[in-house]
Amino acid sequence: MVFINFQTKECLFCAETIRARAIKCRFCGEFLNGDKARAFQKEQVSDTEISEDEETEDSDDSVLFAARPSLWGITTTIVKGMCLIILAGLLMKYPLENLADDWLNLKLTENQISAVGMYRVITGVALGLVVVLILVMKIIKLKMTYYEVSSDRIEWGRGILDRHVDNIDMFRVIDLKMRRNLLDCIVGIGSVGLITNDKSDPEFEFEKVHRPRELYDIIKKASLEADRTTGVVHLE
Repeated sequence: MVFINFQTKECLFCAETIRARAIKCRFCGEFLNGDKARAFQKEQVSDTEISEDEETEDSDDSVLFAARPSLWGITTTIVKGMCLIILAGLLMKYPLENLADDWLNLKLTENQISAVGMYRVITGVALGLVVVLILVMKIIKLKMTYYEVSSDRIEWGRGILDRHVDNIDMFRVIDLKMRRNLLDCIVGIGSVGLITNDKSDPEFEFEKVHRPRELYDIIKKASLEADRTTGVVHLE
């Protein structure tokens, strides 16, 4: 018995399996060597090239740096808040009305002393709650801010209920600077400020982010590359 192995291929139009030497599909009846088939092949090649270009663009837009502001950036606010909370605790604990009555010889009655003590405790509780609420809101607002840097743009978002997202093209960056105080150096954070020719955001700052030196170098390199690619020359 002789076995014949026929080579096969898929039809361009209906994807059915046919013989490799066939010039006409026996399923859909289309000719495989005509103008329609050649145009269809060119269209497939174009689609493949477009998809490859899109993949390349996606790789170019990959995030080079992403961060959120550090809680160390509001250290002063937190310290002030803790002092006010301690003050609220002292206000609730110590009977200031008795001390005032003794020192100033006010001769307050028991009812008056009790009323003053009640208001003192209420004031202390209210002060503590307000301070805690303000600190929580500041922390949430800080952590709802994010920064992303890609090869061609800088993007940032902020806001809690009313969310805003903006971006700056990398070729618009004219100058940048990094600022770090003693505490920033100790805890490893810093601020990177940008000067741009963007009318909506002529000055922009990455506030108290970790790895500020890395961010500085990334933006410096990316902005120079963007200037070279787009042919932009910044005049002083």
